[in-house]
Order: sequence, then C-alpha cells, then structure tokens
Amino acid sequence: MAAGARQHRTVMLLTLSLLAVFLLLTPFVSFAQEVPGGEAVAAYFVLLLVAFTIPYYVYWALATQVIARKTHTPYGWLAWVPVANLILWAKIARKPIGWGLLCLGRYAWVPLINSPAWANNNRHVWWGLFGMVSIVSMVFTLLVWMAIAKARNKPAWWGVLAIVPVIELIVPGYLAWSR
Repeated sequence: MAAGARQHRTVMLLTLSLLAVFLLLTPFVSFAQEVPGGEAVAAYFVLLLVAFTIPYYVYWALATQVIARKTHTPYGWLAWVPVANLILWAKIARKPIGWGLLCLGRYAWVPLINSPAWANNNRHVWWGLFGMVSIVSMVFTLLVWMAIAKARNKPAWWGVLAIVPVIELIVPGYLAWSR
C-alpha cells in the first residue's frame, strides 16, 4: 500500500474517532449547563471518560484486529473505526452485516437524551422502547460473539462471556492472543 493512502486512512480513522468521542460527550455538556456547579462535575466525568474509555477502546480494537487477522477476515483495520468495527464483528462471525449493526442498538438512546421527544411526559414509553432495543441488541451481540469464538476454534460459551460485565475484558484478549 502506498504511503499516501496509508496516511489518508490514518487521518480518516482519527477524524472518525474524535467525532465519536464528541458525540458521546454531548450529554455531559448539557448537564453542565442545567445544573449549578455542573461544570466541575462535567469536567470530572469527561476526565474519567478519557482516562478509562480510550485504553478500553484501544484494547478492544487491537484485539478485534488480531482476531480478524487470525480468521483471515479482510479489512481488519475497521476495528479502529467506531460503528464499522461492529460490521467487522459480523464479518469475522460470517454473519450478515446487519447483525453487526444490530449490536449498535444499545447505544441508540445517546443522541435522544436531550431531544424534545424525551422532554415530554412520556419518558416511560421511551425507557420501554430503549429497553427492548437493548435486549435485542444484547441477543445479537451474544450470537455474534459466540460465532466469533467458533471462528477462532474456541467453545461458544466464550462468546456468552462477552456480555458479562468485567469478564468481558478477558474475552477479546483470550480470543485474539490464544493459540
């Protein structure tokens, strides 16, 4: 690959990653504007977000890229692009691309928190809708990670562990760097 194309791809990845971080910070900025003294609290949350989210994301992206390489899945660099990494999960699992996008459902509520539809008195309807979307997303995430475990010739229950809090930190590393 030419050096110019590689540099262009790196710039594109950094731009998309920064865009994703700014979209995730939107609720904190709104919180800071509505609550007296909220700026200090928002700054603390932003610091925590940066301190923990970036290493977590780098770990998952690196592990996903290694899994893609070991399963001979093309476009392993997609592991570094937000949302596109979910498409890569589906490709590794040999499932339709839509399955990867259905894993995104648990994040569907983030841009809607400050919308006018959220501000009315029907919040219980929204919570029910987001709850159902999250459950469907969790099921597809489970199925995709079970298939990724099988693609790495590991037992499918390793895929089940990918949705268990804290243990989920072990799963991508084990699937990526084990024999």
